[in-house]
Amino acid sequence: MTAREPAAPPDSEERPDYFALLRDRYDLTAVPFTDRASRLLLFLDPDRKAFHVRVSERWPRLDYVEGDYRTRRPIVRDLRPTDGDGRPLPFTLTSFPHRVELLTERGPFAMVFADPEVLLITMPPGRVGVQCLVRAEHGAADRRGAHFRGVRNVALTTNARLLSNAVEPQGVHYRVDLRVDAGTDAAVSLNITPRLGFNRGLHPQAALAESEHQWRRWFEAAPPVHPRYHLPYYYAWWIMRAGLVSSRYYLTREAMVPSKVRYVGVWQWDAFFHALAYRYVDLRLASDQFRIFIDHQRPDGMLPDAVYDEGVIDHLAYPVDAPVTKPPMAAWAAWKVYQTTGDLDFLAEIYAPLVRWNEWWFTHADDDRDGIAQYSHPFSSGFDDSPLWDAGMPVESPDLSTYLCLHMEALAGMAEALGETEDAARFRARADDLVPRMIEHFYDPQAGVFWAMRPTDEGHRRVEVLTSLNLFPLWTGRLPPAVTQRLVDHLTNPEAFWTRFPIPSVARSDPAFNPTQMWRGPVWVNINYLFVEALQRAGFPDLARQLCDSTLDLVAGSADMREYYHPETGQPPPQAAPCQGWTAASFIDLAIRRSRGEV
Repeated sequence: MTAREPAAPPDSEERPDYFALLRDRYDLTAVPFTDRASRLLLFLDPDRKAFHVRVSERWPRLDYVEGDYRTRRPIVRDLRPTDGDGRPLPFTLTSFPHRVELLTERGPFAMVFADPEVLLITMPPGRVGVQCLVRAEHGAADRRGAHFRGVRNVALTTNARLLSNAVEPQGVHYRVDLRVDAGTDAAVSLNITPRLGFNRGLHPQAALAESEHQWRRWFEAAPPVHPRYHLPYYYAWWIMRAGLVSSRYYLTREAMVPSKVRYVGVWQWDAFFHALAYRYVDLRLASDQFRIFIDHQRPDGMLPDAVYDEGVIDHLAYPVDAPVTKPPMAAWAAWKVYQTTGDLDFLAEIYAPLVRWNEWWFTHADDDRDGIAQYSHPFSSGFDDSPLWDAGMPVESPDLSTYLCLHMEALAGMAEALGETEDAARFRARADDLVPRMIEHFYDPQAGVFWAMRPTDEGHRRVEVLTSLNLFPLWTGRLPPAVTQRLVDHLTNPEAFWTRFPIPSVARSDPAFNPTQMWRGPVWVNINYLFVEALQRAGFPDLARQLCDSTLDLVAGSADMREYYHPETGQPPPQAAPCQGWTAASFIDLAIRRSRGEV
């Protein structure tokens, strides 16, 4: 694998037609049509030749009656256009970032978000209609359509002249058959909300124009990149906007969820990767991905693992009973945001909370007081399913000490920018001091890797499973040359990590390697992102470019941006979540930096 020639910085005026470029880019059977801040997910059901609408939210209190939030039944299903006699109209589907179009023999229908809780369906002139099933406890027709009460409240509203308006109970649903004589600018709105009040206003042309305007502004704010990246790059930006959910209850800020389909909530290290993309287009969005967690920082300094609408996760009883958080990446990511935006006020706001977060690891996550922090819960590592945790917890893993080294390095930069010179010197010295301690504690000169350790009553035991985490100390850029070279040798070994598409999460040569199971073998784009930086810091720019190019090609090789990929085929395994945020964010940052010649 060789790197391409560095891409010349792109012409700032070289912009594609965003909507033509992204026409039919996403598959509505797996990737929903949704919009910024919305919880509504519109999917195509190809067997029924109709659509269904799910709601992207968790609410565990509904689990007993509704099931897990990933598999809950749609609120609206069998949504389809009809003619004036109620016969379903076959349609040809075309999707764009801002709308979905249905071309029928009676003319075009279009779907667009009028607001986060309102899906608007425009209709062609003439006798046409809309049918659907609404899951509700109570429902009734009214003079403008129909309204329903249930798990979520629903209203259908039209501005066209009603010809017939049938609303009939059908099991747990109400069947709606709405037929109209549509004039110009006719539409039906579908308002799905947890609120008692409905939004039944209809302004179809304004909604279509505003949606296009907002999406165009979003794409235009993105830095230009080399044309070879245009299609996946602007699709990644679609994900970064479509994946945003509005503030609600514990979710104190507008935030990007990892996947509206699979992971509804805000996880700590996902959020920090998301911020790396948002820093290029919206300072408030970028900084709010940190504030969400600082809003919920515990008195002891710990930042929670995740924040949901209905609460936070900072302790779990499965698979072990322990506090749960995520790796300390906040200062590293926040420093990158500051280097792009220059917003000193942002640093002043978050500096003290991040200092407390740093100290939590040394005072609350070091049971044997050896100066090496530990993971007490496997989910705190982010590598939830890694074989590193199979033998039990806690585990002192070399990646954690690496994160802390980079975290304190970033805190030193922040302190210096804020005029806290004593703090800056202290954090810089602590980062420097941690590296030799890591080498002494983890490094095996014979194997040439940093093994994870399990503290036991009899001493520390090696966890001899070879994963990408065992190479993380390369990222410090502070290792002796001989140690650095051994790690690079492992990284570039085709039988270990330098597969057709590097870097597998478990070495190909390890018995635990499984290329399709979560953290037991697949490639994760955000981890590759860290190793691109690690190779640059360690003095291997050519390898960094090779890995960057391979990673960009890997992501561009699939229509969607998935959670993880097979290290040999480059294809996402079926269980990998769709429209994954940190894959999109990592791709964006790598494409920008590669286009600028920074990698």
